Amino acid sequence: MPNQSAQLNQVFQALADPTRRAVLERLGNGPATTSELAQPFRMALPSFSQHLAMLEHCGLVQSHKQGRTRTYRLMPRRLRAAEQWMSRQRALWEKRLDQLDSYLKEIKDSR
Repeated sequence: MPNQSAQLNQVFQALADPTRRAVLERLGNGPATTSELAQPFRMALPSFSQHLAMLEHCGLVQSHKQGRTRTYRLMPRRLRAAEQWMSRQRALWEKRLDQLDSYLKEIKDSR
């Protein structure tokens, strides 16, 4: 479980950055080259490549190099793990809020 927690931490750290989220959204439409992904951003290619490296390191994207061109594609498995974690948290808090609501109604009815 600790390894899973570390992987989840990496995913959320990657998702915390708007540039990386935008890259993931773009890759949701299909694979793209480094230059295609970098085109909408106003930053130097080495800086942008660091974003891609982080996404690849945490398993959200995978790259393939053919000649001088590197192409990236989305790897949704890690996103699903984050989604499952958030779903469990949502269910837990919805249950707690329902319990609070019931308790508050019980107090109100007893007055």
